[in-house]
Amino acid sequence: MDDRTSPLGAFLKARRARLSPDDVGLPRYGDRRRVPGLRREEVALLAGVSAGYYTRLEQGRQGNASPEVLDALARALHLSPAERDHLHDLSSTAAHRTRRATAPGGAETVSADLRTLLTTVAAHVPALVVGRRNDVLAWNRTGHALLAPHLDFAAPDDPAARPNLSRLVFLDAPTRALYRDWPAKARAVVGNLRILTARDPGDTCLVALVAELSAQSVEFKTLWDAHTVAPCGRDVHALAHPAVGELTVTQQTFDVPKEPGRSLVTFTAEPGSRSAAALEALKSRGRTTNAPVACAPTP
Repeated sequence: MDDRTSPLGAFLKARRARLSPDDVGLPRYGDRRRVPGLRREEVALLAGVSAGYYTRLEQGRQGNASPEVLDALARALHLSPAERDHLHDLSSTAAHRTRRATAPGGAETVSADLRTLLTTVAAHVPALVVGRRNDVLAWNRTGHALLAPHLDFAAPDDPAARPNLSRLVFLDAPTRALYRDWPAKARAVVGNLRILTARDPGDTCLVALVAELSAQSVEFKTLWDAHTVAPCGRDVHALAHPAVGELTVTQQTFDVPKEPGRSLVTFTAEPGSRSAAALEALKSRGRTTNAPVACAPTP
């Protein structure tokens, strides 16, 4: 089975391929392995399930796996907490986990409360609101000036023209040039996109986005096939900004509890640093524009 028909099996296969018997305390007995990583029967032994059961699970022929079995596999494969959660998300019987609600369809919007918060934050830090597919639903002036001054400031107002952060990182040359360590940023984007697609496997727009990026970027396809999992949270990025030069920012992503699928993303710098001065310069540039804060209309 390939990744399109058995995401759970593809993830398990990728994770056992990265481990060796030495990593999990199993003897090698001097054997020669045709492929790197653990064998299926070794994973089954470590997880306390039969080799046949694990093989069927990895091949997509087993159907459902209990939460207990999934946890045992997570321990056997030395999964991180984020990878363990991803494994449960991929399972068709992960009913014990609370999935984030998603809109039934149509364009994503920003509530009046969230617009007010974004406007308030504008006085202090660059910020933007992203949706469940990493589309930019709104950004303040400084957020726009920091991340995408080459794009139309009003782009988030139009659902058909909204910038998508995943697409920008892989297909937009100015965005790629912005990140000093672009490979690290790329891995983080793909890792987060893996989580999003597992949580909403029926989201045809997400499926289309992955297909588009896979077709247009060899680098994306390579990272996607590695099944990297990395939730957004806190990241530090060194940037080469075309207007204010070199700076380092801390990016933090906060879920909005009362608005499932929406996240507030902020960028800060160490007080008193050259990077903080650069952000202040961007704020001044933002205040010179007459454009209002870009926000999608409320329903």
